[in-house]
Amino acid sequence: MDYISPKEVAGAMMSTAVHKSTLQIKDLLIRGALSGALLAISVTLALMATTQTGLSLVGAFVFPVGFVIIVILGLELVTGSFSLVPLAWMEGKISLRVMLNNLFWAFTGNLIGSVLFATLFWAASTETGQITQLGAIEEALVSISEKKTLGYGQHGPSGLFAAFVKAILCNWMVCMGVVMSMTSKSTLGKILAAGIPIFIFFALGYEHAVVNMFVIPAGMMFGAKVSFSDWWLYNQLIVTAGNVVGGLLFTGMAIYYTHHSKETNTAV
Repeated sequence: MDYISPKEVAGAMMSTAVHKSTLQIKDLLIRGALSGALLAISVTLALMATTQTGLSLVGAFVFPVGFVIIVILGLELVTGSFSLVPLAWMEGKISLRVMLNNLFWAFTGNLIGSVLFATLFWAASTETGQITQLGAIEEALVSISEKKTLGYGQHGPSGLFAAFVKAILCNWMVCMGVVMSMTSKSTLGKILAAGIPIFIFFALGYEHAVVNMFVIPAGMMFGAKVSFSDWWLYNQLIVTAGNVVGGLLFTGMAIYYTHHSKETNTAV
């Protein structure tokens, strides 16, 4: 049958975590850059759908296309790795250095791909700065960039805590997509299983570190009044921390340890 049981998924989670930890820096950078660019393309597509229809749910419906391509092609999205790679370290299968090295280079690859696509999108939209009139998508990027940074910053600690909580909720769903993709052997099954949680997080407007690697610098390129320090201090760092907590605690550890422990107990 096409369906893979949760107990089998728990084993697949650990196997995937160990495999990811063996990837070379070159592979992490290439696969990470492709993932960052694919999510950036998905954001652009979602904003186009939203601005054309006036319905944010339509944008959320099309957004998962980039994520499912990442899953199907076995690329590297650091937010997904947050739920898997630390499990291998917690189980003593890899060292702390290996875990941190893997996450760092996947993060770097995602950042490179996201900013690269932002630059290419800016060049295409403005003819490398010759066109100053912004379109609907570009205006949306400016607004979102300012909201995701200055919007939190002006509310002080409570604003930053809100970003942190939204990041937890976001990666809870994103990593559910990663794990759910393992419940099917077919391409269509993986697409449907992976896409559902991604639709949820985007529709609810939660905070995703890799999405923000595109949205915020792209908004800055189109004129958002956001500085480099605003980007990292009011959003990127705290959202990344929230994504770690949400992905690892509420998905990786929760799913793996409940099904792994049952499998072990049954064997005993």
